[in-house]
Amino acid sequence: MAKSQNKNPKRINKVITALVLLALSFAILWFVQRLFMPKYQKGVIEGSFTEEYYKEKVPHDVIFFGDCDAYESYSPIKMYEEYGISAYIRGSGEQYICQSYYLLRDVLRTETPKVVVMSIHNLQFDVPRKEEYNRMTLDGMRWSKDKIDAINASMTENETFLSYVFPILRYHDRWNELTKTDFEHVFSKDITSCNGYYMRCDVKPQGKLPRLSPLLNYRFGENAMDYLDRIRLLCEEKGIELILVRAPIEYKWYEQWDANVEEYAAKYGLTYINFCEHKDEMGLDMSVDTYDEGHHLNIYGAEKLSVYFGRYLTENYELTDYRQVPEVASEYEKKIKFYNDMRDDQLYELETYGELRSYGANAIEG
Repeated sequence: MAKSQNKNPKRINKVITALVLLALSFAILWFVQRLFMPKYQKGVIEGSFTEEYYKEKVPHDVIFFGDCDAYESYSPIKMYEEYGISAYIRGSGEQYICQSYYLLRDVLRTETPKVVVMSIHNLQFDVPRKEEYNRMTLDGMRWSKDKIDAINASMTENETFLSYVFPILRYHDRWNELTKTDFEHVFSKDITSCNGYYMRCDVKPQGKLPRLSPLLNYRFGENAMDYLDRIRLLCEEKGIELILVRAPIEYKWYEQWDANVEEYAAKYGLTYINFCEHKDEMGLDMSVDTYDEGHHLNIYGAEKLSVYFGRYLTENYELTDYRQVPEVASEYEKKIKFYNDMRDDQLYELETYGELRSYGANAIEG
């Protein structure tokens, strides 16, 4: 009997040792995985945008979805300063319409905005086409059924679901690309956007727009339209007003596509605003209001558009003036300071070096 009792402590020690080794293995795997994953803190910072939403401490009446036409065209901070609107842009590089749908579902897990603003620029892509864009949108999502569904809807031919569960399978070959930034941001990352807005203060006037080759078919793809339907129906179910918008960017866009959106909006009683038709009203000047020859707006253009659109939102929807809500206003004071500091830092770099060195100088097309 005594001999049997002596074996129990040994068994317990073996179990404890095994558990400790297992926990240590998982900790090492987690650390290496975090280390090897891109940090998106400099250059192509758009890969940080998805996860930054989860750090928000304020409610949002208006939430934008879409690609670069969303996150580079509207300044939520300017909307707040002018009208007290609390808005956020859940945008990402070349965000596909299926991803916009699942990001909307992700938002609805924690809050219900009064207005959803959907950029229609990404309707031109029927299905996801590049893994790097998928990663910038999906890696930062919190795990939920919505993320699982988003991954399954987005994966390109050579991608695997397991590589999203264990990103080390995708990024293991980054060992020779690691920089000081990777080590500094293993456990935490800096905020790179202003409520999802990607700020650029440099100026590069719009040049001559390239001639577009005619298409055989100008209808949007069935998959893209299916997900737009899902977004519309989900907004109806939740009592959310859905607005379709086109940023005042004329680069690589067909008039026939506008006609398709107008037809869809009319069919379902939606508001569609093509801001290209309102440039004069908002005072937009593409010789000074773009930083990359007309592909995207800079801060001067984004603020003009935001003042114009913010006025429309306050006149047509019952939005809260959060400047009158002390606990929210106090958070926005911090956001305004962050926004102004980022602007001032960029202006200093432009004055000192003639170019931006820190704030996404290698930005993607979106």
